[in-house]
Amino acid sequence: MFTGIIEELGEILAWEESAGAGRLTVRGPLAVSDAVHGASIAVDGVCLTVVDQGHDWFTADVMAETLALSTLDSATPGRRVNLERAAALGARLGGHIVQGHVDGTATVLSLAEGSAWRVVRLSLDPGLAPLVARKGSIALDGVSLTVSDVGDDWLEVSLIPETLAVTTLGLRAPGDRVNVETDVLARHVERLLRLGALAGAHSVAEDAPAAAAERRPA
Repeated sequence: MFTGIIEELGEILAWEESAGAGRLTVRGPLAVSDAVHGASIAVDGVCLTVVDQGHDWFTADVMAETLALSTLDSATPGRRVNLERAAALGARLGGHIVQGHVDGTATVLSLAEGSAWRVVRLSLDPGLAPLVARKGSIALDGVSLTVSDVGDDWLEVSLIPETLAVTTLGLRAPGDRVNVETDVLARHVERLLRLGALAGAHSVAEDAPAAAAERRPA
């Protein structure tokens, strides 16, 4: 589990692709300072497992499902990435609960500069729209943010100078893609509502023959 509070800007050192999967090597001195084999590190919001490491770098395997849903499908050496180590028990939860399980990507549509912030509008997949609410939490490239506004096919976030300076979101321009992870609580609520609707539909269908029989003249 993560909090969406980025600890370090890392750099992709190498990307080796093979048969729909790949192996990613990232420089991140802080991220590996207390890492062990099998540790979890979020790279642009994607939870990856350390399989090898040095004093300032680590390597992780990236599966086909992750490539299909995230921007790691375009990983290239030299690219800057947001890094966060897994949350430690007893630490303050500065952002929100982030799993590192990316739902998909969004494209930056526009940037609007405010007096002390930047409003970023991004595309929103219709399938994810029910999980995104105004003033709700969302993780973009692993950064915990509050949704400032949302429509049927777009959302907006307001980035303060600190976020612009210490994460890769400050480098994003229209046309760039970012990883999206919706709020885990919203996912479960949406699932429960869907199952409840299905159960209700099945109940109505099962009761229909009995109701028809009761209405039939003797």
